[in-house]
Amino acid sequence: MVINWTDFTPYASFGGGVLIGLAALILMLAKGRVMGVSGILAGLLSRPSGADWSWRLVFVIGTLLGPLLLVALRGGTEIEAVQIAEGGQFWLAAFLVGLGTAIGSGCTSGHGICGLARFSVRSLAAVMSFVATGVATVFVTLHILG
Repeated sequence: MVINWTDFTPYASFGGGVLIGLAALILMLAKGRVMGVSGILAGLLSRPSGADWSWRLVFVIGTLLGPLLLVALRGGTEIEAVQIAEGGQFWLAAFLVGLGTAIGSGCTSGHGICGLARFSVRSLAAVMSFVATGVATVFVTLHILG
């Protein structure tokens, strides 16, 4: 695995982080809701209509349209596809992420961005387990499985 450090974009990354934080703040102020994507999607899929459903739909549409808007404003961009897993490995990984989200009562965005900002001990424990699992996965993938 080769990491190209010329792709390091601290200003764009900082700007993206600020926008995510701002979006989380606006959702909390406007709706009193945490910006956890798994919870937003679960509410969208489990409730077919209503006021609670409509803001979730707008959130998901905005999440999907954001990158398209960026491409339109920049006049196009090169996107490099990175394939980490395929076939059964991909579906197993997707299932495990969904299972972890259900067991952990939320996803990385809900716990990491919003939960930590609210000084939630449960979110701190969740984020610590996310990071530890990520480190262990990278170690096993790169150094044990080769």
